[in-house]
Amino acid sequence: MSEKIEKVSIIISRGSLDGIYPGLIMANGARMEGIEATLFFTFFGLHGIINKKMDKIKIATVGNPAMCVPSAMGPGLPTWMGAIPGMSWFATSMMKKEMEKLDIPPVREFIEMISDAGCEIYACKATVDMFHLTKDDFCPQVNGIISVGEFYEKSAGAQIIFT
Repeated sequence: MSEKIEKVSIIISRGSLDGIYPGLIMANGARMEGIEATLFFTFFGLHGIINKKMDKIKIATVGNPAMCVPSAMGPGLPTWMGAIPGMSWFATSMMKKEMEKLDIPPVREFIEMISDAGCEIYACKATVDMFHLTKDDFCPQVNGIISVGEFYEKSAGAQIIFT
């Protein structure tokens, strides 16, 4: 019989839809399975919990070699095409429509759900300081701004996942 995971700590460092949602989905899944979960947002991943940014998360089309159109199994999009004006908006719009079909909530609503389910949410102190942010810049579900050392203390015994 395999060992049951009891605790996960998930690090979100990228600020695009495909950078933020995997961590949110994994944290939500953990809580649904009764697994203790902590989210730690750092660098541009902070956009997922900054009030002014979290409703405007987009797909990165420039330099994304995995970008395929018109579906995930379609032909690869040449990276130069990602720079065409409106391409990021178009890709983001398509992705959000597919997510709606699967009843995957927008980032703000997802953060609220995960927090209500008992997931702890933290912002990286070094990044917050570097970007000149304060606690007031974040959504109310953020439990605190903590150092990497504090993140490791909270993660004792956890599986650490970097998305």
